[in-house]
Amino acid sequence: MTEDSAGRLVVTLDLGGVTDKAGLMDRCARDLALPDWFGRNWDALADSLADPSVWPAGAADQGLVLVVEGWRAYAEARPEEWAVAEEIFAEATDRGPGLFVTLGPGGSSKGPADQPG
Repeated sequence: MTEDSAGRLVVTLDLGGVTDKAGLMDRCARDLALPDWFGRNWDALADSLADPSVWPAGAADQGLVLVVEGWRAYAEARPEEWAVAEEIFAEATDRGPGLFVTLGPGGSSKGPADQPG
């Protein structure tokens, strides 16, 4: 974890290799250090993003920037599920000033960089 220029904690949600909802939920639990009781469903993800008490240490005070990387394979494999995930990320950002979710590179960090188009 790092900080951005505004002092917010930056966490990367690495979706490289994820092609289904279960994988997305597992990565969210891992990369966001969500509690064991995280329900691994859409409502639980939305609730967790809205609850600073379950964010990584320090993020509630500093603010949190969540950078979603490696998402393209999931978006292509399950476009309907990815649309729901994007909606949850967008709503989480709109809820208040503490959280900002942004899409980073869509490809795997282990492969070549994404190309436009």
